[in-house]
Amino acid sequence: MRTAETNVPAAPIGDPNGATIRFQNVRKSFGQFVAVDGLNLDVQQGQLVALLGKTGCGKSTIFNMISGLTSATEGEVSVMGQNPFERFNWYRGKMAIVFQNDRLLPWRTAVRNVELGLEVLELPKAERKERAMQWLEKLGLKGHEHDYPHALSGGMRQRVSIARAFATDAPLLLCDEPFSALDEITSTRLRTEFARLVRENGKTAVFITHSINEAFDIGDRIIVLRRPAEIAQDIRMSADVGEEERERIREIIRTSLSH
Repeated sequence: MRTAETNVPAAPIGDPNGATIRFQNVRKSFGQFVAVDGLNLDVQQGQLVALLGKTGCGKSTIFNMISGLTSATEGEVSVMGQNPFERFNWYRGKMAIVFQNDRLLPWRTAVRNVELGLEVLELPKAERKERAMQWLEKLGLKGHEHDYPHALSGGMRQRVSIARAFATDAPLLLCDEPFSALDEITSTRLRTEFARLVRENGKTAVFITHSINEAFDIGDRIIVLRRPAEIAQDIRMSADVGEEERERIREIIRTSLSH
């Protein structure tokens, strides 16, 4: 039985693959409140990383710095070698986001919602539709391409939002608890499909979650955070990790989160 590795050091600076995402001594404060303090983190190309932590531990702040919505107070944040806050427009087509809510436009059909990101990329109309239809089929929505959001279930709407992200062919996917509003059966099915699609299509993904089960289902790397965004555990997982070892890792995570 293979065991998971905990607290594995990040790849060195000279790693030939480079870091897709890099935080170097990052501090983020909002007035007197410190959300992130001295964070060092590398996410390598092709990794599916689950950022796991309780509410208020800094997950969303890290997400916002990666996506370029806010800047670091101190230290450096780089995504694909660029500062995401200063070079926000540079990431068009390179980064796609799946939010907690599906954020579909109610006046557009499923296929037209998927096409939205492709319109931003200025792809030809025929290519937009073909790619959108393909991704809706991959997400199990064949036959619902022309349905409006009000006619779709919550899980189906979130599938549309996932299809919209993948259709852009962005190498980096950011996911902010996208399945937290769904029932457990639907959530489990969707996160399994999402993880498979990430790996099959060679994407790098950062997935925000507060669920230990979700982190296990999603991540080949689980980063457990404590406030203020301190890395308590950095765990590398493998598909062939046995149940006994998985339970040992769960206990390590539970203990880390309780402090």
